[in-house]
Amino acid sequence: MCRLHCYFSNGPAVTAFIDKLTAAWTGNDSLLCIGLDPDIQKLPEELQEEPDAIYAFCKDIIDDTADLVCAFKPQIAYFAALGAEEELEAICRYIREQYPHIPIVLDAKRGDIGATAEQYAREAFERYRADAVTVNPYMGFDSVAPYLEWKDRGVIVLCRTSNPGGSDLQFLDVGGKPLYQHVAQLVADKWNTNGQCGLVVGATFPKEIEEVRRIVGDMPLLVPGIGAQGGDIAATVAAGRTAAGTGMMINSSRAILYAKKVGEETYAGAARRVAQETRDAINSCRQ
Repeated sequence: MCRLHCYFSNGPAVTAFIDKLTAAWTGNDSLLCIGLDPDIQKLPEELQEEPDAIYAFCKDIIDDTADLVCAFKPQIAYFAALGAEEELEAICRYIREQYPHIPIVLDAKRGDIGATAEQYAREAFERYRADAVTVNPYMGFDSVAPYLEWKDRGVIVLCRTSNPGGSDLQFLDVGGKPLYQHVAQLVADKWNTNGQCGLVVGATFPKEIEEVRRIVGDMPLLVPGIGAQGGDIAATVAAGRTAAGTGMMINSSRAILYAKKVGEETYAGAARRVAQETRDAINSCRQ
């Protein structure tokens, strides 16, 4: 009973996602978002046999990089595949308690309708108490509406994804423009009822980032694809920054999490080094 009560209660009031993100952009002088994607095969050797290896790994990364980021983005699949949902809960709770000024973006890419979407929203915002969640718009507004019932939480809609296969659907002609532009316009004009929406636009397509920015104004963009996926930082920032030099959560995951090389510093120290290099490279292109 206690566990169910802990999952399904609104809990204390939280700062609205956009306000928290804006404060993090300014307070940490950063557009860097770090993805928390714990791959059990890539964890440091010293953690391999530890029963709480996933939690310990993510906690150390968080502690060594929290002053360098505007958000942390745990990818739910990496936890669920290992039966580590409780570790994900603990990690989200740790960020809320120790770094309450840093937004948690739950990368779930959910997309379903009706009562099922309501349960996914409760999972994101009650169980994990994330500040924002990624969703798939393919099934239309009624698949997104349950998330919008949480008026202070972010709903980040897939728009132009960083994978090559995204073009199979996202570039289909819809009324004379590609589908991804239609999604951007739809979210900006009709779905952003609470002013808490954002879009996922991949760094591997800077021209599309620029087009999306033109359509949606200052709406925040979650931008995966730098680091291991090879997106160009300078082109990404030039295409997606707002007039204030913010507006983006530029995500890097594997390049930071697994930066340690044999004989070098600790894994957390290596992650901090690469995170700082990435944050500084982004900042050098902001003005």
